[in-house]
Parts: sequence; structure tokens; C-alpha cells
Amino acid sequence: MIDEKATGQQAGLSDIDLTGYEHIEVLGAREHNLKDIDVTIPRNKLVVVTGISGSGKSSLAFDTIYAEGQRRYLESFSAYARSFIGNMERPDVDKINGLSPVISIEQKTTSKNPRSTVGTTTEIYDFLRLLYARAGEAFSYVTGRKMERQSQDQIIDTILEQYAGQKLTLLAPVIKGRKGHYRELFVQIAKMGYTKVRVDGTVQDIVPKMQLDRYKIHDIEIVIDRIVPKPEDRYRLSQSVQTALKQGKGAMQMLDGSGALVYFSQNLMDPESGISYDEPSPNSFSFNSPYGACPVCNGLGVIEEITEESIIPDKSLSISRGAIAPLGEYRELWIFREIEALLKRNKLNLSTPVAKFPEAVLNVLLYGADEEETSAPKKGKAEPPAPRFEGIISFLKRQQENSTDKIQEWLKDFMVVKTCPECQGARLRKESLYFRIDQKNISELARMDISELTTWFTGLEGRMTNRQNVIGKEILKEIRKRIGFLLDIGLDYLTLDRSLRTLSGGEAQRIRLATQIGTQLVGVLYIMDEPSIGLHQRDNVKLIDSLKNLRDLGNTVLVVEHDKDMMLESDFILDIGPGAGRHGGQVVGIGTPEEFLKNGSTTAAYLSGRRAIAVPTERRKGNGKFIVIKNATGHNLKNVTLRLPLGRMVTITGVSGSGKSSLIHETLFPVLNQHFYKSKREPLPFKTVEGLEHIDKVIEVDQSPIGRTPRSNPATYTGMFSEIRTLFAELPESKIRGYKPGRFSFNVKGGRCEDCEGAGMKKIEMEFLPDVHVVCETCKGKRFNRETLEVRFKGKSIADVLDMTVEQALEFFASQPKILRKVTTLNDVGLGYITLGQHATTLSGGEAQRVKLAEELSKKDTGKTLYILDEPTTGLHFQDIAHLLDVLNKLTDKGNTVLIIEHNLDVIKVSDHLIDLGPEGGNKGGQIIAEGSPEKVAQVKGSYTGKFLKMELENS
Repeated sequence: MIDEKATGQQAGLSDIDLTGYEHIEVLGAREHNLKDIDVTIPRNKLVVVTGISGSGKSSLAFDTIYAEGQRRYLESFSAYARSFIGNMERPDVDKINGLSPVISIEQKTTSKNPRSTVGTTTEIYDFLRLLYARAGEAFSYVTGRKMERQSQDQIIDTILEQYAGQKLTLLAPVIKGRKGHYRELFVQIAKMGYTKVRVDGTVQDIVPKMQLDRYKIHDIEIVIDRIVPKPEDRYRLSQSVQTALKQGKGAMQMLDGSGALVYFSQNLMDPESGISYDEPSPNSFSFNSPYGACPVCNGLGVIEEITEESIIPDKSLSISRGAIAPLGEYRELWIFREIEALLKRNKLNLSTPVAKFPEAVLNVLLYGADEEETSAPKKGKAEPPAPRFEGIISFLKRQQENSTDKIQEWLKDFMVVKTCPECQGARLRKESLYFRIDQKNISELARMDISELTTWFTGLEGRMTNRQNVIGKEILKEIRKRIGFLLDIGLDYLTLDRSLRTLSGGEAQRIRLATQIGTQLVGVLYIMDEPSIGLHQRDNVKLIDSLKNLRDLGNTVLVVEHDKDMMLESDFILDIGPGAGRHGGQVVGIGTPEEFLKNGSTTAAYLSGRRAIAVPTERRKGNGKFIVIKNATGHNLKNVTLRLPLGRMVTITGVSGSGKSSLIHETLFPVLNQHFYKSKREPLPFKTVEGLEHIDKVIEVDQSPIGRTPRSNPATYTGMFSEIRTLFAELPESKIRGYKPGRFSFNVKGGRCEDCEGAGMKKIEMEFLPDVHVVCETCKGKRFNRETLEVRFKGKSIADVLDMTVEQALEFFASQPKILRKVTTLNDVGLGYITLGQHATTLSGGEAQRVKLAEELSKKDTGKTLYILDEPTTGLHFQDIAHLLDVLNKLTDKGNTVLIIEHNLDVIKVSDHLIDLGPEGGNKGGQIIAEGSPEKVAQVKGSYTGKFLKMELENS
């Protein structure tokens, strides 16, 4: 059944793998819902693991094969190293043969750090930093002139002319931004005859056994001379400057009469203004290093500010009615008494609307008075000065700097994110932005998308000097290679400065895939989790080719995937099923695509066309009303006017990077959120909005996690757990014992297991690996203490209820309508296989989105609601997509509007109205190129979506 000759491999690789194994054999896999299955997977092939959502695909690929590979790798460490890590639990499997070193590329491992960007992850930005440090030309930020290197005589002349008569300290920098105790260095400096050093900005005497904190970063300069320069002292000054330059390796510093630090360098200086730059290093262009980062925003490109608008959102209110948002309505507090006294001195009171305050009074109220206020004298006597009022914004800023985490979290509600005024979002310090190659600084390159960057690098050698070409030859080769990998996997619309946390799971996964292809490893088993997420059909071919390249190097590529093209292009398909959860966990289909299509599994039926999601015979006409956003220009949008028909299922389509998220998530949704919920999040620029009166609420269902700790789960998120706790507290046994609903909470003391504090798991902090969660030994993962577990409903404890699947809960809570409504909606969105207490950290992006969707569906809808969904088919099998579409159709039939951003053709073809953006991604996109019914869009020549939709409609 298995073709033993490895197809598509490079010449020279033998048919049998170098390990001596032809296959990976998994025997007796029982992890999670797997039913003691035996699987044989061919090596050096592209293998797709598919099946209904929750059938056990990830349990086999990640929790069995990857977990065992990782465990074996850790066992190769020394006993000493393992003592820091702890032992990883062996997955529940009898045996795995032929296992190579394993690399997993998942969606959930995306960094949420704002400092992680596309450039840093792919290492392109690291090579650019090296290129600019070694081959960049420096220009003065004062005059714009090209920087020149100073000679020793020029330095002496500058000191004599500009600093004559001042008491100067000449310094030689010897250590800059490095860790260490430097005991030997101080001894060496003392032996050279120097008695003083400047350490981290403080001049100190060198004393015996002098040393610094070895784990902190230090700057050390030798104090060469203290001098008041006069023309007659030129010889002494010359000797001191020469020594300082020698010890400082071409650079020296000087403290002038005011104590300000002045740099001199034989390397780079502006002869006109006298400013000098340090010798550039790769760190000078890193926004993650103190030597390159903008000092105002610390390299983030944005700052958080407390503004007048966020503190006083409604000026028509008075202070007693809650005009100052952080203070709320009037209460007997000291701050209200201070404000009252301030207003009284200005003949105002707490009942005066803020809009009527004079500008000067409002400024004092917000920012405080510079000096103590004195009131006008009464009856010839001057009143004592009133105590200085600090100001609301000044007070909140002080709280932000010196208060607890809880207060800082509260203050975030009044923060507004703004582009840094110093670097204008470039993240780097001023000096770093004045190093250029071909008239471009490094930030300008980071803001180009990958296709623009490719054009800029084309023929760059002809625009560089001979010296730059010699230095940059190897660096340019590495940069071009990595840019090529990003183009190959369809990410040409991304910019290098794009933060990783703004990418979809699929985009982040493909970036890591590009990095892995660049490593050129051989003999590795790669396991991937739906890399096609967020990818348009047009770019699918590029992704599949990249995976085949990885295979052709001599690797085994195992992909958990639902994509039709990926399955048909693979070498081998493994289908897990037949159902989800306890109804799955078996192998229902296996073989090459040709063999697989002949079997009777659900997946094979959809793949072969025997089953399909039907195209509706009639499209909804809607209610004839629209929401219109005119002239949206955020990011790459080119003056777009969006006309959103209401009462219909509308899908936004377009190639990756065409502007879908910019238009919907960053323009439309913030506008609606501000209108209905007074949100502080600012939308991207647009001119006007019309038609908001036609809807009464907006709900966005995205793929962000429902919680970041094991304490969050579907039962707590949907509010079902509160009802379950109330039910248990009403039981006769609970009443006898005096248990209240809090007794059945794992977040408060009383009923929970105190050893793990109700988490059911303990976090073990690894020294140099991600933290690992292990089951609590006291409660065995049940979260509650013995007394709490003795209370039972229908023979089940609270822990047993949390361990139930949604399907089981449907039967169990059939007589409890409040709980049943929430359980039913979870089942309706295709989550019948997850347990009520499943840790949020173990849910995929698609599952988290459907939990949110279920939570919204369990609420009463008004018939005038706008639902916004971001790729809801993520992680869904063909059959699950059919279930999801049933739910969305029911919502739309009630008069609501469902707006979906989607690439999946099954969703696109059943929509009532399409809005297609493009034509390309990045700067070549940002326009609406087609809109109307699917049949109409399919006829539009310039639309990539239309091209693939036409084929899909013809085959339906």
C-alpha cells in the first residue's frame, strides 16, 4: 500500500533513509482519545494528518510523536542538566520506531512580545544591522552633512576654542555596555598610573580590590586629566588628548564645566556643528538595545499617555456627576475636597459643567499649578497661600510609576497609545537614523514590504561604493536568500517592522517555516499545525512547494491540515475519526491520495466530491439598509468606501495583506465600538460613517485565547460554571454542610485544593526551556479538596462535571434549562468533543473562537446585531464547516448581519454578498476590486478570488 521509493528527492539520497528505517512506526497510541492505534508513516515524504475537528489528529502528531521526540532529546542531556529541567512524562504509547529529531512549528508558540518583529524572527533585520554598522554612511542630524573623522589636532583646537576657561575632565572609554566585575581591569589601570575612573556616570578613586556587580551592564572610563585649557597649556593638552585617544581606541569623552558629557572621536564627527557619533556597531541599530533604542519610547515606537480626552470623556458633565472618569461620581474623599477648594478659589463649584471651566482652571485641574496659589486679600489682610494642587494627570502619572500592579492595570483604562513624538515610530535613536545606504536609513527599509525590499536590493551593488561592496558582499547574499524564502511562501506583503503579535497563526507559522528552510537541516521530522491558515488559494501553491522543498532536502514533513489542495498534493494521507472526542481516535483512512479517495471516510467523500456543501438556490436580499464608511485610508487602504449591506451574510475576501483586517478590524469595528460602548480605541483614518442607527450592537469574535492560564476554561468563559456552582450549592448535602457557591470555586480558598491553589496543575519553571505544567499530586488534577468532592449531583462531583464532554453534559443537564442553553450552543458550533473544564491554554485558535461564538449565541439576539468573525473555519473539517454555516445562517435568518473575513471557498460560495479587496497584498492592494453576489464576483477578470470561486461554483 505504501510506495517505498521516496518521490521527489534530490539525486544522491538513497531510497532507504540514512537512519536505516523506511517508516516511522507508532504502536499502541492511547494519548487522550486515541484508541490503542498502530500507525505506519513513510519517512522523507509529505504526510497530511486529517480528520474531523477533535478526532485526535493533534493527539497523534503533537501529543504522541512530538512529545516522545522531545522527551528523547531531553534524555540525551547530562543528569546535571536534567536536574534543572525535571523529567518529561512519557506519552501513552507502547513504542515508536524510526523517530528522527523533531521540530514542531505550531500556531500557539507565536511571541506576544511587541519587540518581536518579522525582521528579527527571520534574521533579515539582524543582517541589515550588520550591513549598516559596517557599510553605512553617517550624516549629521544637525546640518545634514556627511560626518568626517577628526584628527588629534582638530580635537585640541575645538577644546581650546570652545571650552577655554572651563574646568574639564578628559576621559578614555574602556568598557561600554558590558557585564563583569572588572577587578583585573582596575588593577591594570592603577598600574598604568591613573588614580580615578568614571564608573556608570560617577567619578571614583581606584581603591584596592575594587570590583563591580558582575551581572549588571557597566560603562567605565579612565580619568586621564583634569585641566582648565589655555593656549599656553597646549603641549599638556596634546599629551592628554593623545593618551585618551590611545586608551579609548580612537574615541574620548570630556566632562565640561557644567558636567555635561562631550564626545570626541577620530572616527565620526560633524565638522560644522561639532557633534560626534560613537563608532557604529550592530547594537546601534537594534531597538532592543539601550545603544540603539529611542530613549523616549524605549524602542517600541509608541508611548502610552494619559490625555485630557481619556480623563474627561464628556465635558458636559460636572465633577460631582462623574466628569473625571478615574474618580467617578462625588464621594467623601480628600481629592474631591482639594478639587472643591481649587474651584472655590476660582468662583466655581463641583456642580459646574466642565465645559464652562476657564482654560487656565482646567489646566491647573489636570496638570497642577507650578507654584502655591495666593488668594486675593480680604479686608486688607493677605490670606495664607493655598497648598499647591498636584493635578489629576500628574497624580495619575505618579501612581503609574510608583504603584502596585493592580493600580497600574486600572490606569491602563485611561491610557491612549500614540506614535512616539521623538522617533515618529522608527524605534531608533536619532543618531542611528542618520546612517544611510543609497539614501535610505534602516527604518525606511524596515517599513517596506518584502516585494518592495526585493526591488530595492536588486542592483544595489551598482549604487554602492567599492568599499561598501567589498564589506557587504556576503551580508547581501544572506539577506537576499532569506527574502527569497518569504517570497516563496506568499508573505511578500509583510513589512520587516510588523509586530509578530499582529500576525495570524498561519502567517507566524509560515515565517518560522521560512526560517527552518533557511537552516538547510537534513534528516529531521517537521510537524506543523495547519500552516495554510489565513492563506489565499493563490498562495497555496507557494506553501506546498516550500513544504516539498523541505521534504526534498531529506526531511519528513508531517502536517495536520484540512486544506483540500494540501491533501491532494501530499505523498500520503492519514485520516483519524470517524467522529470527535470519544467517537474518534481511530484510523479510518490511510494511503496515497489516489488510494485514499477510494475509501469510505467522511474526508474522502468531501475530497472526491461525493459529498459537498451545497450552494444556496437563492441569496438573501437583506433589509435594504447599509452601513457606509467613506474614504478609509489606514495602512495600505487607498481611499476605500465600504458599503456593508445589512441583514445578509457578507464575506470580505482578498489575497493575504490586501487590507481586509485594516478595513474591518481596525476601521469599521473601532468606529462601531466607540459608538455603542464608548471604547477608547481609535480607528484608522476615514472621512465619514453613515447608517449606525440601523444596528443596535456589534460583536467581534476573534481568535485570541479565551484565557492565558489553566484556570480559564469553556465553562468559566461562557458563564456556565456560575450556574453549575449555584446548582451544587442548592443540593441538600451542601445545605447541611453550609456550603455556598464559593465552596465550588477553584479560584478562592475553602473548597479548592490548596496545594495547587485550584489549578489542578503545578507550574515548573525551567531554567532554559518553556515552563512545564504537571498534574498536582495531591488532588490528581481534580482541583478540589476531598470534602467538596463528596457533594454529588446525579452521582457526579463538581470535578466529574468539569471532566464531561459537551456531548455528555447535554444529557446530564437536560433538566436544567439555564445550563442547557449554554451547553447546547457549544455543541451547535461543533465543540461537542471538548470538556467543560478543558484548560484554555490547550484550545486552538479556531476552538477559542468558537467558544466565544457560543457564548455570544447563548445571549438573546435583537435581530439588529452585527457579528464580525475572523476566519471562523480555522481548524475545521468540511463537515464542521457545514455545522458552523448552519449556525450562521440561523443568525442571519433572524435579521442579524454576519460579516466574515474568510479565504475558505465553502464559506465564500454560500455567502449572500462578497466584498473582494486587492488586487495584490501590501502597497499593491487596499482597493475594493469586486463586490456583489458570488456569481457576480466570479466573473470579475482582475480578482484572484473570482478566478478560484468560478472553478468552485462550476464544480458544485
